[in-house]
Amino acid sequence: MRHLISMRDIGKKEILEILDEAEKMEELLKKKTPLKLLEGKILATVFYEPSTRTRLSFETAMKRLGGEVITMTDLKSSSVAKGESLIDTIRVISSYADIIVLRHPNEGAARLASEYSSVPIINAGDGSNQHPTQTLLDLYTIMREIGKIDGIKIAFVGDLKYGRTVHSLVYALSLFKNVEMYFISPKELKMPRDIIEDLKSKNIKFYEKENIEDIDDSIDVLYVTRIQKERFPDPNEYEKVKGSYRITKEFVEGKKFIIMHPLPRVDEIDYEVDNLPQAKYFKQSFYGIPVRMAILKKLIEY
Repeated sequence: MRHLISMRDIGKKEILEILDEAEKMEELLKKKTPLKLLEGKILATVFYEPSTRTRLSFETAMKRLGGEVITMTDLKSSSVAKGESLIDTIRVISSYADIIVLRHPNEGAARLASEYSSVPIINAGDGSNQHPTQTLLDLYTIMREIGKIDGIKIAFVGDLKYGRTVHSLVYALSLFKNVEMYFISPKELKMPRDIIEDLKSKNIKFYEKENIEDIDDSIDVLYVTRIQKERFPDPNEYEKVKGSYRITKEFVEGKKFIIMHPLPRVDEIDYEVDNLPQAKYFKQSFYGIPVRMAILKKLIEY
């Protein structure tokens, strides 16, 4: 595991190793003892797109491990504004840092960067393609809150076409036993066909629906995503589907499932839902710290 670019690059064994290490990191965080596991190491966060949780949680994770952080987020004040290529930027920054976290709007950018970097690259999202560290913290959330991953029933709601978090998580869940999936979306935002074909080839149970009321009451996880305005090439297409689903207090009360969301949200989950026991999305966000601590430690110590 030299880099972490896609969930397809790692197997179930490595996933479980990371989740196990994340549990150890969470225990260390609870003790509030300063750590020196990555003392003297430097993380570079290189973000060509906006981010709050991913960037800050990586920076927090590195500092919790005793390391240091350098960052590039304001493209207007960097050499990118002068026309510097991604390849040259990565070549330079990899001589400054021990590991790089990269977010880029173009699919395949993280893979390209890994071919020219002298240090590990972590993909923090490349367009609508992959977001592997979000997937690992999603799996960790399911394990901590449900107690298992094998045999769960999970419903994905919202933007399944452009949602990179969904694409990565569906693939990862396909590695576990007896997982059943529901895909709830407008017809314009259905799960990409290559992912559907992959599930079929693995004989994994899944159902495609447009109405959220068609979800089986026995599901364990309701995974909600926002409809991403910035991914639509045509603004008129976004206007047709925005606000397609709204999770309300009335819909949630009495249900046994937990609610997850990669955040940020817009209007797809009412604020009244936040205080219900089913709402786990802010805890999910916290779990990003121990999971990313585990990933940083594993890659730097490789």
